[in-house]
Amino acid sequence: MARLAEVSHQTVSRVLNDHQSIRPATRQRVLDAMAELNFTPSRVARMLATSRTYTVGVLATVSGTYYGPTSAISAIEDAARDAGYSTLLASPRNVDATGLSDAIEYLIREGVEGIVVLAPQTLTAKAMAQARHPVPVVMMQPDSQDADPGLSVDNEAGGALAAQHLWELGHRRLALVAGPADWAEAGARRRGFEKGLAAVGARPVAVAGGDWSAESGYAAFARIAGSGFTGVFCANDQMALGVMHAASDCGLRLPGDLSLVGFDDVPEAAHYRPPLTTLRQEFDIIGRRAIGALLARVQGDPVARDEPVRPQMIVRASTTPPRASAP
Repeated sequence: MARLAEVSHQTVSRVLNDHQSIRPATRQRVLDAMAELNFTPSRVARMLATSRTYTVGVLATVSGTYYGPTSAISAIEDAARDAGYSTLLASPRNVDATGLSDAIEYLIREGVEGIVVLAPQTLTAKAMAQARHPVPVVMMQPDSQDADPGLSVDNEAGGALAAQHLWELGHRRLALVAGPADWAEAGARRRGFEKGLAAVGARPVAVAGGDWSAESGYAAFARIAGSGFTGVFCANDQMALGVMHAASDCGLRLPGDLSLVGFDDVPEAAHYRPPLTTLRQEFDIIGRRAIGALLARVQGDPVARDEPVRPQMIVRASTTPPRASAP
C-alpha cells in the first residue's frame, strides 16, 4: 500500500490513526490506495500500534425488559460502532456503591477507555457519583448533577405536551398513571404533566403509580376508575396498554369514553387497539451525543453542551374530544 501511494509506511500508519499532521493530498493518496487494494484495517493491529483498546464501557443499572433503557443501549452501541469503537456492557447485580464500584472495576480490567452510565434510578445516580472514576465517564441520568442535560429526553416537556394535547381536545378531568417514584424519568414526566395542567388552572383528578409494566397499568386504572376522568396520561406505553385492557374490561370505549396518551412510542404502539397517541423518544440522537461526549473526554477535547432532546407528539386514534360519559 505504501508503494502504491508513494509514501512511507509511517505515513500510512498516521493516516490509519487519523493523525492531524498529514496533508490532505497525501491522506487522499493513501485512502485511494486502500480502496484500490480493498484494504480493511485490522482492529487488533490498530490496538497494537496505538496501545489503545478502542472499547468503551456501558454501565446499565436496569434490565433488558425496559424499552427505554434497552433502546438507549442499542443506540449507544450503534454510535460507538460508527466511531470505530466496540462496547462492553456491565449490569451490576446490586445498584449500591459497592455494586457499582465492582462493575466499574470489571470494565477497567477489560481495558475500556471510557464509560457511559445509564442509571435511571435517582438513588443509583447518587451512588454512582460517590464511586471512583479512573477513566472518563458520562452520565445519562437527567436528574443527576453529574449528567449532561443533552444526553436525555426532556421528559418534563413530554409530560406537559401530553397535558396540553388532552386539554386542547376539550378534556377537563384528567388522570395520571405515573412510573416508579425512584426513577428520574417518571418524576420528570409527572412534573411536566402537573405543570401543564397548572398553567390552565387545573390539576389531575386522580393519580396512580405503576412499575412500567402493562400489569401495573391495569391495576392502576382499577384504583382510579371511579374518579370521573375522560383523559389519561400514562408515563409509558406498556402501562397504557394495561389501561386499555382495564378500560375495556370496565365496558369503556377508547377513545369514545376515554382518551389515552402514552410515552415512548414502542414499535407496537401503532398497532394497539386503538393505535396509541404517545410521545416519541429519539434514542439515536441521545446515543450519538453520549458517544461524542465520551470520546471528547477521552481525547481531552471540549465537550459540546446541548439542550435535552424534545420528545415528539405522535397523534393516533386513542385521543379524541370527550363525550358526556366518563369512567
